[in-house]
Amino acid sequence: MNAVIDTAAPSPSRVAPHATHKFKLLLRREFWEHKGGFLWAPIWAGAISLVLTLMALVVAEVAARRAIASGSFHGDSIARINGSDVNINGLDLGMLTSKMDAESARNLAGGIDLAALTSSLWPMVVLGFVVFFFCLGSLYDERKDRSVLFWKSLPLSDGETVLSKAVSALLVAPALAVAAAIASMFGFLLLVSAFVLLHHGNPYSLIWGPGSPLKVAASMVALIPVYALWALPTVGWLMLCSAWARSKPFLWAILIPVFSGILISWFNLMNVFHLDDGWFWKNIVLRGLFSVFPGTWYASSSMQGAMSMKVDGPGDLANAIEIGKSWALFGSAELWIGALAGAAMIYAAVRLRRWRDDN
Repeated sequence: MNAVIDTAAPSPSRVAPHATHKFKLLLRREFWEHKGGFLWAPIWAGAISLVLTLMALVVAEVAARRAIASGSFHGDSIARINGSDVNINGLDLGMLTSKMDAESARNLAGGIDLAALTSSLWPMVVLGFVVFFFCLGSLYDERKDRSVLFWKSLPLSDGETVLSKAVSALLVAPALAVAAAIASMFGFLLLVSAFVLLHHGNPYSLIWGPGSPLKVAASMVALIPVYALWALPTVGWLMLCSAWARSKPFLWAILIPVFSGILISWFNLMNVFHLDDGWFWKNIVLRGLFSVFPGTWYASSSMQGAMSMKVDGPGDLANAIEIGKSWALFGSAELWIGALAGAAMIYAAVRLRRWRDDN
């Protein structure tokens, strides 16, 4: 018999996937393995904040109606606004709006923006805890459950695997948390709008017109790259501890910087560099452990100039997250030095993963 030689081209299934495709699959893997923290935790946090807001509005409404029924709050009560008497008769918001001057309208707009921003904080606070514990267990858990043996048997480099975890913590998780925060903010505004309608007010003239929810939402989205760079030192440190520690990475991650700070304060070692001990605690300990919590960059010395403004009303506080003020951090050495330190620690975590074995 004549031998048949197969000269056909290799099937597409045998071709190695492109690097970008592999990285996309790694990101998808991290999302599905940590879907509860990345997706559902911020959603539930926003939902709980809306439930509490609804309960507060219901309690306030019931208390007001009981006060009117008992006679302690009379229906003919008079409020004086800008020298004019307004019959508030059960909080008639329509009458209040008609007597509002420009300064009161400006304060109202700032108060709405500040309230909208405050209502979106719950998912962002949850983000800090999710990213902290995700990074802390990212490389330790796979050694603990021995799944690292399976992943190392695949054509995936240590750099791709570790980088996918870092990108998940720095970009994927914040993007999902910001989406949940924006949804929570608009849900809050809808609840307040329903309350305004109940009291004969116009939600557009009282809520949506004076306020700037789209501006606040855009500012929150623009904070994602600021968060990614600012959180890099903490993410790098936690992943390094996760790759290095044989057990209890949480204790190692906390105790090493804290005890270093205690020793430096005890022996006044920072005096050698003409710095006080507080510099080490602020720029090394606190920055290395808590930078994953959004908004911590506002306490940095680099933001003092951008944030040195006179607060005349709630609007000035809400404007603190404006894109220009937040992006001023990109021009500071403090941000980039921390980012380089975080990148170096992530590289060290990649090297450690290559040979780390707990057998």
